[in-house]
Amino acid sequence: MNRIVLALALILLAATFSGCNKWAEDKSNIYAYKAPPPPGGAIPANTPLCGSIKGVMQTGNTYVLGCTINVPAGDTLFLEPGVTIDADSNSGILVHGSLISLGTQAQPNVFTVAGVTKNNAPNLPITQDPAHIGLWKGIMCDTSCPRLILKWTHIDFAGAAYGNVDGPSVEQSSGTSFNILFQNPNGIFVMEDSWVYGGTDDCMRISNGKIHVFRNTFEKCGGSGGDCVNSKGGTVGTVAYNFFIGTAYNGQKASNKGQPVGAPQTNIVMYNSTFVNGGTQIQAGTRAGGIDYEQGAEGAFFNNAFINCRVGYRVVNNPLADTAHLTYGNNYQWADSLVIADQFFTWGGVCTKPMPTDIPNPSLYLPANFYYPDPQQNAYDGTSVVQYDNPRFLNYPLPVQGQPLFAYTAIGNFDFHLTPGSSLIGKGNNNITPLTVVPIDPIYGATEVTLPGVDLGCYQINGTGNQH
Repeated sequence: MNRIVLALALILLAATFSGCNKWAEDKSNIYAYKAPPPPGGAIPANTPLCGSIKGVMQTGNTYVLGCTINVPAGDTLFLEPGVTIDADSNSGILVHGSLISLGTQAQPNVFTVAGVTKNNAPNLPITQDPAHIGLWKGIMCDTSCPRLILKWTHIDFAGAAYGNVDGPSVEQSSGTSFNILFQNPNGIFVMEDSWVYGGTDDCMRISNGKIHVFRNTFEKCGGSGGDCVNSKGGTVGTVAYNFFIGTAYNGQKASNKGQPVGAPQTNIVMYNSTFVNGGTQIQAGTRAGGIDYEQGAEGAFFNNAFINCRVGYRVVNNPLADTAHLTYGNNYQWADSLVIADQFFTWGGVCTKPMPTDIPNPSLYLPANFYYPDPQQNAYDGTSVVQYDNPRFLNYPLPVQGQPLFAYTAIGNFDFHLTPGSSLIGKGNNNITPLTVVPIDPIYGATEVTLPGVDLGCYQINGTGNQH
C-alpha cells in the first residue's frame, strides 16, 4: 500500500477511537481540526492531466497539465517528495478540496513551466523578464478548500490571468492573477520552507483563513504592482522568518478590508523577516516597503530587517490600522542613499511611530516632535543615517556598487546570512508570542513554530530560522 495512504488510514483509525483533536476556541481560532479522507490511488504520469484529479503524485515523477485541473470538494491531492508539475498559460490548479505538497529539503517539489530559464541578470527590465510574464495560473483555492499545505515547494513563473472559466469558479474576476489564492475563513493555509519566484500581481492573496507562513523565500514577486503575503479581512496567524527580494509593493501586509460576516478581525503576528530592495518597480513615497498594517488590522511586528526598501514599514492612517492592538519594535533599516533614508518614516496617511528599539535609533535623525498627522510637520533629513551600521551579510555588496540601487531582484549567488560583528546580532526581542491557529502536524499542519529569534532578520547566527 502506498505509504501516504497507509499513514492516512492509521490517522483516521486513531481518530475513530479518540475523536477529533479539539483546538482551543477564541476569537482568532474557530477551526476544529479533522483529518481529510484518504486520497485516491497513484496518479499516472504518462499522459497530460486535465479535469478532476485526486490521489497521490508519486516521488520522482513529472506531471504535465494539459489544462486546468481541479481537486473536487471532499477530495485530496497529495504530492510526495520529489514531484515536478509542468504547467502552461492555459492551466492552473483549482482546489475545492485539499492540496498537500510534502516536499523535503532533499527532495523539494516544483510547480513550474517546462523549458523556461530564470534570468537573474541585474537591472533587467520587467518587460524582458520571464518572471513577470505570468506563464501559468497558479493555485486557486475556492471558499470550500479546508486546507492548503505547502512544504519545501517551489512555485515558479505563475501569475497568468485566471480567465473567464477559472476566475468565476473561485469567485474571482477573469483578470485575477495571484500566484496563490486562499479564501476559507475556517480553513488553514500552511506554507513552510518554500520558494516563490516571479508573478504579476499579489504573490499570495489570503482573503481570509488561518495561516502559518514560515521560513520561505520570495524573489521577483509582483510586476508593476502587487504585495507578497497579502492578508485580508478575516485572516489570523503568524508570518515569520521569510526572505524577500525585488518585491513590487509590500512584502507582508495585514488589512481587515473585506472581513466576512462572522470571521475574526485580521490579526497577524510578524517577526524575523528580511526585506531587500522592496519597491523595485515603484516610485518613492508609495506603498513599496517591507511591512504594512492598515484598515483595522491588529497584530505585532518585531525583529525585521529592511535593506534599501523604497519606503519603511508602515502603519497606515487611511483607513487606520487597529493601533490600540498593534505593537512593534526592534526593526532595522539600511539605506544606501538619502532617497531611501528620507523614507524610513513616511508621511501622508501614515502614522508609524518611531520606536527607541529601532536601528538606527530614531533620535539620530528625527526631530523630537516628529510624530504628527500633518505631513508638513513630518519632514526630516536622513543624511546622518545613510549607510549607517552595516549589517555585514556574508555575501552581498552594501553599499551597492557598479549597479543601480534596485538592480538586484533575485538572490543568485548572494548570501544574506549574518557574519560575526553584524549589527543585527543580539538586537531582537524574543518575548513575542506567535499566534498559532493551525494544527502542529507533519502532514496536515505546521511542522513547527519557530519562535522569535534574538538576531534581527530571517537568518540567525546560530543556524536557526530560514534554512535556504
